[in-house]
Amino acid sequence: MTDTPPRSLRERLRDTRARLEGDVDLWLATAGEGGAHLVPLSYLWDGHTLLVSTSLASPAGRNLSADGRVRIGLGPTRDVVMIDGTAQRVDLTGLPPGTGDAFAERTGFDPRDLDGYGYFLVRPHRVQAWREVNEMPGRTLMRDGRWLDAAPDRAVSSG
Repeated sequence: MTDTPPRSLRERLRDTRARLEGDVDLWLATAGEGGAHLVPLSYLWDGHTLLVSTSLASPAGRNLSADGRVRIGLGPTRDVVMIDGTAQRVDLTGLPPGTGDAFAERTGFDPRDLDGYGYFLVRPHRVQAWREVNEMPGRTLMRDGRWLDAAPDRAVSSG
């Protein structure tokens, strides 16, 4: 436990957005017929969605293809960002030009060179962030795909 006071909503939003923009890897949890599965993946954040890639034959790839519900963890245990969202399989041709190059450059991993890999676009629905128990109240930063500080035009796109 720390004596540091809890961060304000504004500070948590700033820190969470910095983590989304600055980190490269996340933990992605899925569930399906084979049970729950947790896998570390690299990602590309575009300001609204997370792009990940995994083997389509892996438990995560099968679960994402079948259901799409995900829970994502970013950061260490005492400075965690948790994201609940929906993943949809996408083809790079349906994304802005240069997305495949941006993903490869950002992550140091180019799935385009691997057989059987696919891309999934994760749309966050809920984002929470906390460091210690004193930050548990007020930990929700996004609800129903909308940042809590967002004007209507700052909502995360749903489609």
